[in-house]
Amino acid sequence: MATLWKRVAFLAALIILWETVFRLGIWPDFMFPGPVQVIETLIRGFSEGNYVPALLNSLRRLFIGYVIAVILGTIIGVLMGRFKSLEETLGVVILPLQSVPSVVWLPLALLWFSMGEAAMIFVVVIGGLWNMIMSTTAGIKGVDPVLIQCGRNLGFGGGKIFTKVILPAAIPSMITGMRLAWAFCWRALMAAEIIGTGQGLGQVLMWGRDMGNMSTVMAVMFIIAATGMISDGFVFKRLENRIYQQWGLL
Repeated sequence: MATLWKRVAFLAALIILWETVFRLGIWPDFMFPGPVQVIETLIRGFSEGNYVPALLNSLRRLFIGYVIAVILGTIIGVLMGRFKSLEETLGVVILPLQSVPSVVWLPLALLWFSMGEAAMIFVVVIGGLWNMIMSTTAGIKGVDPVLIQCGRNLGFGGGKIFTKVILPAAIPSMITGMRLAWAFCWRALMAAEIIGTGQGLGQVLMWGRDMGNMSTVMAVMFIIAATGMISDGFVFKRLENRIYQQWGLL
C-alpha cells in the first residue's frame, strides 16, 4: 500500500509540474497543451469513437505479430540452446540483428509485402523475435547442471531430461523474454504504423502531428503508455511472479 501511495504522489507531482510549465506559457498552447486539454481530447476521442477502432486495429496487429515472434523465437532459441554448432553460427547473427532498430526493416517489408498489414506485422515480428530467441537460448543454457544430473540419476534419457528438466527450468527465462518481446513489439508497431498505411494508433498520432494538434499526439501517447502498463502489470508481471514462485525464485 505504501508503494501505491508513493506512485500516486509521484504521478500527481508530475502532473502539477506539467501544468506549471504549461501555465508559464513557454510554448503556445497548440505546441504544449496542458493536462486538462489532453484529458479533454482523450474523453472526446473515445466518446466520438475515434480512438477505439484505432486501438483495436493496433492491438490486432500487435497480437498477431507477437504470437508469431514468440513461437518462432522459442523454436529457434530452443534449437540454439540444444545444439552448440547452431549457436556458434546463427548466434553470431542474432546479436547484431537485435541492435538494428525494427523500423529499419520497414523499407524491405514494404518491398516484400507491399504497403499494408503484412508489412507492419512483419516489422512487429522482427521487433520481438530477437529478444525471444536470446532469452530462450539463455534459459536453456543456464539450467543448473545439478538438476540435469538429478534427472540422469532418476533414469531419464536425453529426450526426457530435456522435456522433464531442462525445458521446465528454462521457463522463467522464457517468460521474461515474452515480457520484453511484448514491449519491443509495441515499439516496432508504432514505428511501422507511423510510416505505413491503415488505421491504428500510429496513424492517429501522425494525423495529430500533421494537423499541428499536439493534444491528440499526447492523448495517443497516453493510450499507448496505459495499454503497455496494463498489459505488463496485469498479465506479464503476474504470470512471471507465479512462475518464479513455483520455481522457488521469489
